[in-house]
Amino acid sequence: MAVTDDADESGFPLIGDQFPELEVETTHGEKSIPADYEGEWFVLFSHPGDFTPVCTTEFVGFEQRREAFEDLNAELIGLSIDRVHSHIKWTEWIDDEIGEQIDFPIIADESGDVAEALGMVHPGQGSSTVRAVFIVDPDGITRQVLYYPKEIGRNIDEVLRSLEALQTSDEEGVALPADWPENENFGDKALLSPPGTVDEVAEREAEAADEGYESYDWWFTLKEL
Repeated sequence: MAVTDDADESGFPLIGDQFPELEVETTHGEKSIPADYEGEWFVLFSHPGDFTPVCTTEFVGFEQRREAFEDLNAELIGLSIDRVHSHIKWTEWIDDEIGEQIDFPIIADESGDVAEALGMVHPGQGSSTVRAVFIVDPDGITRQVLYYPKEIGRNIDEVLRSLEALQTSDEEGVALPADWPENENFGDKALLSPPGTVDEVAEREAEAADEGYESYDWWFTLKEL
């Protein structure tokens, strides 16, 4: 495994950073990340360890939504500080006992180098990884970072919602409200960025009137997508 660190000094990729270049061993063979995923999104997530109950429920959840991620041009990649043989045996158990075949690759990070580079091992948490999630865009830019403690399983639908929201924001040039697309007050409407000058305020007010936007004020304007 090799890591080329283009993020901050600790190797932890922040939002907006180029994702570090990783040469890794996975259950689907050797991969170069993000190079092998150029032109598509990917979601890389870590789990504390194979053959653990919370992680098992998460992997089943990710697999059951894998096609939904793929429909958004995104690939799933798992990771833990385990050997590839352990990953394979664990996914066989999941298939045999729960009936879900895990079809996305899992990084075997026995040395812990990848986890260290991505800030997945936290002080006081032992040598296993916490539940980190990195959403990376087709240009290899880190767009979202989520961390969960070991004791709490992730909400897979929130990861999927975040991916769809990021893509919608990019495509439409808008921001998305809380709980989008099911905000209890504004539904699936999007928010326009607030104007930054007096002239832009006047332009926004005229634009809102012409386009029929739902405008509460010049800085709080919603539009249908």
